[in-house]
Amino acid sequence: MEKHLLIEIVTQTMPFGKYKGKLICDLPEHYLVWFYRQGFPPGKLGMWLQTMYEIRLNGLTHLLGEIKRCV
Repeated sequence: MEKHLLIEIVTQTMPFGKYKGKLICDLPEHYLVWFYRQGFPPGKLGMWLQTMYEIRLNGLTHLLGEIKRCV
């Protein structure tokens, strides 16, 4: 996984919807699952959401905390 992608996940915010303005890394799991079922949006946002979904699925969220402290 590319480190710039992880840095973007902890610094970029959701641009629309109920969670507008919330960091991608802080989105609730049920929201990520909903996108997984409906389809991720195109572009960088979709890539961030899909990556965050995979991170949660594999229990790797602790890694993001370390990255957040460094940025």
